[in-house]
Amino acid sequence: MAWQEIGDRVFTRKYPFFNQQIGVVLGGRDVLVVDTRSTPAQAREIASELRELTRDPVSIVVDTHWHFDHSFGNSVFRPATIWGHIRAAEQLRREGAATIEEVAAELPEIAADIRETVIDPPERTFEDRATVHVGDRVVELSYHGRAHTDGDIVLVVPDADVMFAGDLLEEGAPPSFGDSFPLEWPATVEINLEKVEALRVDQGFLGRMLNYGTIHITGAGTSVAPMPNIADPLVFRRKFMEATNRPLTRPTGG
Repeated sequence: MAWQEIGDRVFTRKYPFFNQQIGVVLGGRDVLVVDTRSTPAQAREIASELRELTRDPVSIVVDTHWHFDHSFGNSVFRPATIWGHIRAAEQLRREGAATIEEVAAELPEIAADIRETVIDPPERTFEDRATVHVGDRVVELSYHGRAHTDGDIVLVVPDADVMFAGDLLEEGAPPSFGDSFPLEWPATVEINLEKVEALRVDQGFLGRMLNYGTIHITGAGTSVAPMPNIADPLVFRRKFMEATNRPLTRPTGG
């Protein structure tokens, strides 16, 4: 799959491993990458394919949360600045080394690659909100509560009407609940959907697309029926909780 421009100088590209979809924001000579995939080799694949968009090096990385399939490629992009939630950075420092061996055992096809990982947590962290300057534009980072992890963040590119939401929403499979907070997750998603409505964001959830008014979850595998209108949060909560009662199909990451 090629890079798709989903807003002014904002791109995504989908990778088949775990249906990962990586985001890129270009501004001036700056290049911001949203999430870095699961291994250094996978991160180098991003870096190589970025040459299709720009010759400038990656200067900023944002981890949407700490899980290995979003952050284990971080070191490849140094000396870029890496941003993330303070608890995501703490969790990566605390759990990163053990996770390498857990994933190597569970996914032998990437065992050699993942053992090359250098755990490299974000050094620019925040609790609630942060603003990142990407050349001539800004990207807003925000935390709205526990959900998939206790450190999920969203990125909004206001001048492009694009939001990246990491794994707060899942398409084509039940969410991964390993270290999640399922009873709090729906309320956190609702806050973000209200943000979408307020900003009139019409595209760009990472790995998902939003059409204003109704949420259409498409791409990254199998399309599913539209979720309820975001003006009806109680219906959304019920539908989300129904979805979270499905069995877990992916044991790690997410």
